[in-house]
Amino acid sequence: MATEVETWSTAAPADESSRPYSDDEDALNEVEVNGNWTPQEKALHEARLKAKAKRRLRKSSSRNSTSESFSESGDVPGGDPHSPKGKVNTNDRKSRAGKGRGLPKKGGAGGKGVWGAAGMVYEDEEPDARDPNYDESSQGDTVYATVVPEVDEKELEKMVNPIVQEYFEHGDTKEVEMLLKELNLGPHKYEFSSLAVSLSLEGKASHRELTSRLLSDLSGKLMSQSDMARAFDKMLKELPDLILDTPEAPQMLGQFIARAIADHVLPMSFLDCYKGKVDCEYARVALDRAAVLLTMKREMVRLDNVWGVGGGLRPVKHLVKEMNLLLKEYLVSGDVSEAERCLRDLEVPHFHHELVYEAVVMVLESKGDTASHMMIKLLQSFWKTGLITVDQMNRGFQRVYDELPEISLDVPHAHSIMETFVDLCYQESVITKQLRDACPSRGRKRFVSEGDGGMIKN
Repeated sequence: MATEVETWSTAAPADESSRPYSDDEDALNEVEVNGNWTPQEKALHEARLKAKAKRRLRKSSSRNSTSESFSESGDVPGGDPHSPKGKVNTNDRKSRAGKGRGLPKKGGAGGKGVWGAAGMVYEDEEPDARDPNYDESSQGDTVYATVVPEVDEKELEKMVNPIVQEYFEHGDTKEVEMLLKELNLGPHKYEFSSLAVSLSLEGKASHRELTSRLLSDLSGKLMSQSDMARAFDKMLKELPDLILDTPEAPQMLGQFIARAIADHVLPMSFLDCYKGKVDCEYARVALDRAAVLLTMKREMVRLDNVWGVGGGLRPVKHLVKEMNLLLKEYLVSGDVSEAERCLRDLEVPHFHHELVYEAVVMVLESKGDTASHMMIKLLQSFWKTGLITVDQMNRGFQRVYDELPEISLDVPHAHSIMETFVDLCYQESVITKQLRDACPSRGRKRFVSEGDGGMIKN
């Protein structure tokens, strides 16, 4: 008997997990434990009984919760009731933890692809631009506002100088107005006028004329009379510094003020505000100059000729007359630097070929070699300084070549004088070899004796 009990007890642990136990077997085991089992077998058996008790408790708790869910909801769960325990429908929205009342999660409003709980009313929501699905084109008309930052006072000069320098080249006031509208000058917009006037004082007379026109066109559009008055007031205060670079700055500023008052850029009472209130000597000179010009030209509506007429705007006859006068004064004085200054003041670099033409014609019409040597010296100086280019020099000589037959009617020896003058110019590197070779020469015609019938001898 003892041998059979030991054999059963040894095999029991291996088969216990595969077969259920009953209450009678528990009692039998208890008797066997109290009987013939060793201490090790007894401890192992007690551990198995505790594990079995825990499994029973776990099964009974899940069975009770399932029955409660059936009784409270009154609905048949989504899974098959006859299916094995734990097999639940995958599409079921109810809790799968085996706990709770079996109601849908979040009242039927939870889960992916769910519109929400029954009876819920949604309100219109404002579109969020940060939403990945935000469609800008479907939101109706969109208005964009460009915000231009205000120009700092330190950066104003860097931005204005290129605009004014380009304006001196093209002379289009509308383009300057368009560029200024793109800039947010703010309270410093009056400084544009003072900077433009300062730059023109260092330039040419044509630049000052263009600046006066620019101020006239900008007045009333981008700048008011008070802005212009503030700009000229700043210029009057800066005259001690301006004369360091431009000694004639007080007289020029006075002419600017007179032109601005005549063009209604400044109010008529601008000069009256300074009577007896100016301590600076240079400012008094500028204001006196403006007052004198306004007194002299009171009957004129505008002081159009205060800066003279620009080079390209002068008529051709006037330019020819000025160049003739320049050359005649040079033949008398012999001052090359003065002649160069006068030619630069004309501001017509595209018309310098006329000076070359007039100089060569004067040599052909002169008597003696003095005029020839002086003109060679003048042309050589202009050539070295770059005042007269290769193209202008060639055009001037070529014009003389073309008109040489007509000039010969008044100057019989024009061809021989021309050949001598061209050779001297080539020796002094005034003209090129191609231009010297292009000089026309009159061939001699020899006749045979009277008995030959007056035929030309070949």
